[in-house]
Amino acid sequence: MSAKLLRRVRVTGIVQGVGFRPFVYRLANSLELTGYVKNDPSGVLIEVEGGAGVLDEFMIQLRDSAPLLAAIDRVSVLHEEPSAGRYREFEIQRSTERAPSATLISPDTATCDACVAELFDPANRRHRYAFINCTDCGPRFTIIEGIPYDRPLTTMKVFPMCPACAAEYDDPRDRRFHAQPNACASCGPTLRLVDRSGHVLASGDAAMRSTVDLLRDGRILAIKGLGGYHLVVDPTNEAAVVRLREAKRRKAKPFALLAGSLAQVAAFAQVSPEEERLLAGFERPIVLLAKASSAPFSPLVAPGVAEYGVMLPSTPIQHLLLRDEFPALVATSGNVSEEPIAYRDDEALERLSGIADFFLIHDREIRTRVDDSIVRYVPRRGTVYAIRRARGFVPRPLTWRAPLPSVLALGAELKNTVCFTRGEALFPSHHIGDLENLATYESMLETIDHLQRILEVEPDHLACDLHPGFANTRYALAQQRLPVIQVQHHHAHLAACMFENQLEAPVIGVIFDGLGYGTDGRSWGGEFLVGDYAAVERAAHLRYFPLLGGDRAAREPFRVALAFLFEIFGAELDGMGLAVVDRRSAVERSVLARMFTQQFNAPLTSSMGRLFDAVSSLLGVREVVEYEGQAAIELEQILPRAGQALAPLPYAVEVRPGPWEIDVRPALRELALRVGKDPAPELSLRFHQTLVEIVVDVCQRIRARAGVGDVVLSGGVFLNQFLLVECAERLVSAGFRAFTHSRVPTNDGGISVGQAMVASYRVRGGADA
Repeated sequence: MSAKLLRRVRVTGIVQGVGFRPFVYRLANSLELTGYVKNDPSGVLIEVEGGAGVLDEFMIQLRDSAPLLAAIDRVSVLHEEPSAGRYREFEIQRSTERAPSATLISPDTATCDACVAELFDPANRRHRYAFINCTDCGPRFTIIEGIPYDRPLTTMKVFPMCPACAAEYDDPRDRRFHAQPNACASCGPTLRLVDRSGHVLASGDAAMRSTVDLLRDGRILAIKGLGGYHLVVDPTNEAAVVRLREAKRRKAKPFALLAGSLAQVAAFAQVSPEEERLLAGFERPIVLLAKASSAPFSPLVAPGVAEYGVMLPSTPIQHLLLRDEFPALVATSGNVSEEPIAYRDDEALERLSGIADFFLIHDREIRTRVDDSIVRYVPRRGTVYAIRRARGFVPRPLTWRAPLPSVLALGAELKNTVCFTRGEALFPSHHIGDLENLATYESMLETIDHLQRILEVEPDHLACDLHPGFANTRYALAQQRLPVIQVQHHHAHLAACMFENQLEAPVIGVIFDGLGYGTDGRSWGGEFLVGDYAAVERAAHLRYFPLLGGDRAAREPFRVALAFLFEIFGAELDGMGLAVVDRRSAVERSVLARMFTQQFNAPLTSSMGRLFDAVSSLLGVREVVEYEGQAAIELEQILPRAGQALAPLPYAVEVRPGPWEIDVRPALRELALRVGKDPAPELSLRFHQTLVEIVVDVCQRIRARAGVGDVVLSGGVFLNQFLLVECAERLVSAGFRAFTHSRVPTNDGGISVGQAMVASYRVRGGADA
């Protein structure tokens, strides 16, 4: 028999609050090992005694069989020595140490299969209890108030456990051992159905059953979820969908659907095995799926697009709503358009009473407002792309290869997120929203304060955008405590994609988006950059064009189209029979023409997003938008399903000192001349394919000049699947290595990550401003 050893092991990552200690306890006992496991400020510490072979097996299973919610970063053997028979059994010890913590908090997690089974088991004491959970599931991030993650520092502190729940909580053999939200109907939160005045109509399970009846009757319900309220209606009831759109002031932007099972999803959407795994994962994001031809829902659920955004239940309440009742429900964010999601009960009653007929609320407080995550699977890339990173993913960190300076990055103004660095980890926040809204700006400040407290970080530098008018830039520059590093918007996009792909050498950055403040004071957006985290050079860009009416042009794409047409055709334009021209009154055309010729209220931009708007309007797809990106989205939607190679449109690259200019006026001229002669889908395809040609052409020219062969593709325009896939594949065929986003959003939701990396490298290089 081999001699016994004592091995001291450290495990770091998301290993607290996820059932890791009871897992270790059961594993050690199954292998007849002795010792202990406990939480400490760095993660989990284990001392274990046994034979060398059994200890090796223990180490293998420790990593390979960890609990579902655990995310192990590192398993390290700190010390090994011959065993002195120190321990008679294996036990779970309570931690008495308290120091600055490197512990990670688990995201909120969808109700596990075991809890769902109990939820619908009439013999179980938690039958139809709307707050059932265990160590494998339930709220985490949205209820935590401080560190360590213990019940007194969560919003569950007001619910003392009954004897039965306390016995589960204290038993390491029970799957509810140290499940901080553990509760039952005797001791935990309670549902209430209330009307707009807050008057209670029903409580407990009666409230749930009444809610189902009201939804069947076509009523709009505001229902409290994990991170805020959803507005919910029956998608088969067109009158209810119309009322929701009118009350929410959301005329066309698609609504998300909540379905009860994969089988129900398959009845109205096309679902691949990869998409099924995304839907059923413990994060439970909204997954964008192609519509089935026979969907039974009102066309107003998702007008003008070929996809539904679909999610499966993430809470017991959602399981109870859907069980054998509806094929799906509309479940959209509980807000009026442009406002943050409501998450406090009094706030919901005040802000949503003009929308919802009734409210299903409960008395478990939400500490942190968190919206639903959105992802898409792109089969040709075999990759999942995060569009909005929020519930289910945050505060799970992303890691770099080495420790970074301590930075707080404040992100962009639209689709705002913030990001803290701590050692090798980056902690991007959940999606906060658009800071043009005061309530969203205040939510950003709350998020900074909360993350700083639970991560126990003290930043040494602030990073923000160059734009002097952004609320977060003004916040950074107004404070006097920390040095501020301003990062150009498109440099941050490049850095975010470099980080995600763990790149460090200089790259070509193809950065296409709506608008970002440039170093020349103009709005950029069709950019080819060369550089790395420390610095970039602007190598090429779309030739500047005017936005007639400034910001109004983003809402009325016909203004962008007319600016191009005025320049290309001049006086010939009136007789061309173009609908985008003829639909404007003589007075409106005259005013816009004067704006163009006098350059009045017509700021210049190189925006690729606005170029998409111009083409969408020119082809008669979308002249006025109801939500951001609508014109570009619908231009992509009309692409022919069967791919075909068409002749690219003409364009020119002006090679000159300084950044080269890419002139797309010849392409717009050709499109205008073909409108009415060629089908709009064919013209859209020619435009898309021409952009791919431009990307490959310009990257080849830059490679010849600068010797750089890696390309990163970033910016919100690359949410366009056709452009993303075709650019990546064509670049690889041309001998480049092409890199795209996955876990970090390609849109402005990823800006804070890029800012954090740029700021970190500038701090290291001594450039603090």
